[in-house]
Amino acid sequence: MRRTIELKIKMELKSDTVFGNGSSIPGGEDISVLNDSYGFPYYKGGTFKGVFREELLRYLVWTGEEEKQAEVQVNQLLGKSGDDNLVDNGKLVFSDFFLSDTVKAYVLNEIGRENSQAVLDSFTNLRTFTSIKEGMASDGSLRMARCVNKGVCLYSEIECDEKDQILVENVLKMIKWVGTMRNRGFGKVQITVIE
Repeated sequence: MRRTIELKIKMELKSDTVFGNGSSIPGGEDISVLNDSYGFPYYKGGTFKGVFREELLRYLVWTGEEEKQAEVQVNQLLGKSGDDNLVDNGKLVFSDFFLSDTVKAYVLNEIGRENSQAVLDSFTNLRTFTSIKEGMASDGSLRMARCVNKGVCLYSEIECDEKDQILVENVLKMIKWVGTMRNRGFGKVQITVIE
């Protein structure tokens, strides 16, 4: 008989992080962050699943699995890359990462439900970047990105078979970077399983 459990996980942002939403604001942000209708930033579970997939494969190879066998095991636990819509017994299920309900309630009480930009501004900041060549900024290289603030904590759940719990927890410990612009120092995280 299959026994499943839900692991509750906390992701603390150790640096400013960019959860890009794929859109930009003309004359403003070149990279915007995912946020709900109230302005609260969040991170998609499907995107996190991709990060988890990379680390799971590394973990299995580093712990002695042959690469081909490791790929088979990754596909058994996560499905083949791109088939997120398939629900199958034995596969891990990832929920989106959100702020805690307590934090959301407090912020909405203070700011109100109608001012989503003020809510977004309370958890994010704008950063500007430019490309430097020979000591000078390159023409047309100025970019602006909205980042989720360092120190913000987001919460999620992963559903897995009980027999896979230790493996999932070990892989979660390996994940240190999420989001976009990781090569520029954004997106450092600490992930912990909450009892």
